[in-house]
Amino acid sequence: MLRPMCFPAENTRNVVERIVLWLKPHASPHTLLKINYAVRKLAHFTEYALLAALLFRAFRADSIFRWRWRWAAYTLGIVFGWALLDELHQTFTHSRGGSIYDSLLDTSGALFMLTVIGLFHSRKKPEIRTAGNRVISAADEVRPPGPDRMR
Repeated sequence: MLRPMCFPAENTRNVVERIVLWLKPHASPHTLLKINYAVRKLAHFTEYALLAALLFRAFRADSIFRWRWRWAAYTLGIVFGWALLDELHQTFTHSRGGSIYDSLLDTSGALFMLTVIGLFHSRKKPEIRTAGNRVISAADEVRPPGPDRMR
């Protein structure tokens, strides 16, 4: 299992520098530092986007509905809490530092993924047939008829 202490900036810089110097042999040290910084931030953004996708899928489970705002809110809340806890943990390590801005970047990765999921699921709403062979859309909630919906 990969541990966060194995990947401080000094350890990943060596890998990133080798790749960049292979592609652009005369890159300046300043350029190498900037690229390493961008790669590390993009990795955090992507990790938390993936976490959001997995959490949303876990909340959705095998539901007939493809999107619920409640699932998205739960997912975003959990991801934000996890990002804050991760940054809090980093304040106690000597090789890393915690920052609220990193938590916001991580949460923006989750928000991006939830936006993609929401847009993808809003394109097509599948039809579902009930036991009475009545066709409803997935956007409708399946509820027993109440007094205001009785015929």
